[in-house]
Amino acid sequence: MRYKQLKQEGHITRSLILLLVIGGLFAMSTALSNTFVNIYLWRQSGEIMDIAFYNLSIVVAQPVAFVLSGKLAKIVDRVVIIRIGIVIFSMFYVSVLALGTHSADFLLLLGFLLGTGLGFYWLAFNVLTFEVTEPENRDFFNGFLGILTSLSGMLGPFSAGWIITRMDKSHGYQTIFSISLLLFLCGVVISFFLTRRKAEGRYDLAAAFSVRKENKDWKRLLSAHFFQGLREGTFVFIIVIWVFLSGDGELGLGFFGFAQSAVSFAGYYIVSRFLRREWRMKGIFYGGMILFLSPFLLLTPLSFPVLLGYGMLVSIAYPLLLVPYVSVTYDIIGRCRDAGEKRVEYIVVREFFLNGGRITSIVIFLLFLSVMPEGRLPLLLPLLGSGHFLIYFCLKKISLNHFGKCNAAEGPVLELDENADNNK
Repeated sequence: MRYKQLKQEGHITRSLILLLVIGGLFAMSTALSNTFVNIYLWRQSGEIMDIAFYNLSIVVAQPVAFVLSGKLAKIVDRVVIIRIGIVIFSMFYVSVLALGTHSADFLLLLGFLLGTGLGFYWLAFNVLTFEVTEPENRDFFNGFLGILTSLSGMLGPFSAGWIITRMDKSHGYQTIFSISLLLFLCGVVISFFLTRRKAEGRYDLAAAFSVRKENKDWKRLLSAHFFQGLREGTFVFIIVIWVFLSGDGELGLGFFGFAQSAVSFAGYYIVSRFLRREWRMKGIFYGGMILFLSPFLLLTPLSFPVLLGYGMLVSIAYPLLLVPYVSVTYDIIGRCRDAGEKRVEYIVVREFFLNGGRITSIVIFLLFLSVMPEGRLPLLLPLLGSGHFLIYFCLKKISLNHFGKCNAAEGPVLELDENADNNK
């Protein structure tokens, strides 16, 4: 559905636009720095296993942070939670800047700090997304957020790579980390314009877990998120290191990010503009299949062109998969028992399964490296890369026809308060 039509029907609100702006600033900040944090630490350590442990500490910290931020979200405004997350992100970059060349000595502590920031930020962002969107505008929101993320991916890594190569390496990294700090602060300022939203009721994670027994769609969704994490845990850092080694250092990595995000940008634009609700499962199937097949390309001798080809395939697949998948996720949560009161708990439980998959992925990676030489790593990736394809098989029995407004007998769905933006 086009923007003008959504606007005319009242589905584009001030809160939705502000949340997109915050998401865009966050995407630009992380695009500038997150890719290069792994390289910055790897340059100091020189060991892939050290970077794996760093990423493991991130995904272990995230569910802990989700539990804590979820509890806090029942007491204070969720907008406060998103600010806390951004502040913790800022503390992470301040710590990296302060530690400098000694950062590799504190990998686990830095990873735990970053994971905590991610947990607080994404809990608040996901809950707010659930609240300011509805079935009619979720594909638009997720598609447009994907466009902003892709634009950030085009500009961020390439700009960061150019800055680092034009300056002394240490000063270059300090510069991009400082720019990220500034963008995070802008996100905090924008958050003050969001409508204040406080959750009601008692914090009860056990209730959200138990719904799996009565709601098969919720159970299928949690399984899908575990398999999603199975790919993400390892791929998020190993591809970056390989591109850095096979390309022209930071500049090559920046170009890789630019090319990959340019294709992704076009993909998100097309999918968000033309994807129909009845085509969601087809998008999930074909996107997941491409993501499953893409790691087989890495079984050939690794080179920059091979990795670039892999990046292009992934960039085509993610919009096909993620736009409908994220929309289906919120639709299913919206139809769970007591969704209005327990939305925070449902988000936290979902993250348990997502990060459980990520933890499993990195543990398998570490076990593989403990018995096999590093050169055999490409053999492991098709196994871990199957995770996104398995999402379809978890969700294929879900009927999409009933998503939308439901009656009281079916259970409450959070509806957008059309006057919320005027009640600050």
